[in-house]
Amino acid sequence: MNTKPNISFENTEIAFASRTDVELRKMYLFFAVMDKNWAVSIGTNLSAIAFKLRLPVKGIMKKTIFGHFCGGESVEDCAKSIKELQEFGIGTILDYSVEGTGTEKSYDFTRDEILRTIKRSAGASEIPFSVFKVTGLGSYKIMTKVQAGEKLSAKEQEAFERLKDRVDTLCKAAYENDVRIMIDGEESWFQDVIDDMAYEAMEKYNKEKAIVYNTFQMYRKDMLGLLIKAHEEAELKGYHVGAKLVRGAYMEKERDRAEDRGYPSPIHDTKEDTDNAYNDALKFSMENKDRIYLVSGSHNELSNIILTELMNLHGVEANDKRVFFSQLYGMSDNISYNLAFAGYNVAKYVPYGPVESVMPYLYRRASENTSVAGQSSREFELIKNEMARRASLKKTII
Repeated sequence: MNTKPNISFENTEIAFASRTDVELRKMYLFFAVMDKNWAVSIGTNLSAIAFKLRLPVKGIMKKTIFGHFCGGESVEDCAKSIKELQEFGIGTILDYSVEGTGTEKSYDFTRDEILRTIKRSAGASEIPFSVFKVTGLGSYKIMTKVQAGEKLSAKEQEAFERLKDRVDTLCKAAYENDVRIMIDGEESWFQDVIDDMAYEAMEKYNKEKAIVYNTFQMYRKDMLGLLIKAHEEAELKGYHVGAKLVRGAYMEKERDRAEDRGYPSPIHDTKEDTDNAYNDALKFSMENKDRIYLVSGSHNELSNIILTELMNLHGVEANDKRVFFSQLYGMSDNISYNLAFAGYNVAKYVPYGPVESVMPYLYRRASENTSVAGQSSREFELIKNEMARRASLKKTII
């Protein structure tokens, strides 16, 4: 069997098929700025100050960073992005990206908003997943105390029970509506508590197939072992593992905390080690495809190619619903659109929420995009290549 599917992430014609010439020029200008770390730093600082001072910058944000990385301010606003992606065979993951204020009222509001995304996803093949962060549903401080084995006060215990109830409410609603739901990964000092809730939900709702997916941040040294352990538990108890693989989102924070508190960093020492762990996790998932349902959340071109080769090697069809590829809206369209064009299951994370409330998420996204070696430069080069291709095509026609 051929284990090298014919996919090229250099194909900019497919990658930017959804973009008009005007939109492509706008992207060119956007990534020209994103390609310069100093410009991103100044821009995010100025916009943060502007929002704090209540200056009228919302319109500017909607036409720039918010408009590029987000689908809108509400589920309804995302309709245009959902349709645009659907036309090219790409699904949408509605990602409510508002960070909670730490009150029970805000946690209930977030739960109800995620329930709305589940309802919108029900029966809609163009929205194959819902997603949530547990810290949007309850206090990370309480989860940190639980993981550390510290005794909770009566009030804290009640709050923790409400948190667990909100998580179960979402997972149960996903099960009842036949909607896959992903639980995002978070910081290591309370991730064990999230894992426990995720596996409890899997045991309840993943008997026939994977509904609940937990996130495995492969930059952690112990994560491949935890994936193997999760598989063993699922085998023993008779349910399916929903596994979303990512490299990780809190590297600097993790290392800083470890240094400050004097314990070994849980993060791999090198990017190569993280890449190897990620690709080993892909291999393990494919070797255990009858028990593990996989979402590969990667912007790494090699990892995406490796997964297509592993699927072919293990006789997994491109459109097998046990395997999805996922990237963020506004990034790595060369990966998403070329995979979808080749018939693979692809879904984009589409963040949404009120502009001023989503800005903390966007600041991090801009920072991550510039900190990943070559990421912005790669996007910028692909856009320039497509603009040159179109210009050349026009000359040929003339």
